[in-house]
Amino acid sequence: MTPATAMVLAAGRGERLRPLTDALPKPLVEVAGKALIDHALDRLAQSGVARAVVNVWHLGEMIERHLAGRARPAVTISRESALLDTGGGVANALGELGGDPFYVLASDALWRDGARPALERLAAAWNDATMDALLLLEPMERAVGFHGAGDFFLDGDGRMRRRGDAAHAPFAFMSVQIMHPRLFADCPEGAFSNNLLWDRALAGGRLFGLAHDGGWCHVGTVADIARAERWLAAS
Repeated sequence: MTPATAMVLAAGRGERLRPLTDALPKPLVEVAGKALIDHALDRLAQSGVARAVVNVWHLGEMIERHLAGRARPAVTISRESALLDTGGGVANALGELGGDPFYVLASDALWRDGARPALERLAAAWNDATMDALLLLEPMERAVGFHGAGDFFLDGDGRMRRRGDAAHAPFAFMSVQIMHPRLFADCPEGAFSNNLLWDRALAGGRLFGLAHDGGWCHVGTVADIARAERWLAAS
């Protein structure tokens, strides 16, 4: 199963990248001479994704102009009149995403592939009978620029557990996943986080993870931009 459609989350303010993001939306901040959102969309194009839905809110007209001429993947804009967070943003665009599983990427996702492209590995690992969401995870020892204590534990069968009260967890979420639209059944209206949907999938034993076999660099602050450029140059 290779998703033909993707959702690229691009609506947020990018508060930690201020003052850059006072005048420029975070997806258009350049790393190594390319806008962050183009790094993400190029990955999708290389994996054969035909269409990407991009949600916009903060300085969204700038993102729309930037993407106006893009053909691979073809881009559909999902405008938000108020910020809907990660889950609400996807729910708002479900009519454009279709009834099959789709990729969901943050517009600032930067990674290096391992032996096989990460999006292809994620698609190959998808099992529609057992999964509602499949998250791409980076081992903490390789997570560049990630300052947290880890997000998840990964069981031997690929099911995940949250860090909870543990001091550390071995995996960080890379802001790349496959989701099935059935997970959004009876979801709230308005703004809500994907965490709500993950908890729903966790409760049903249908939240899974895949350990990435390459590198990942998190871009959250102005200082992270130079770090990410050095990291990409060294690859």
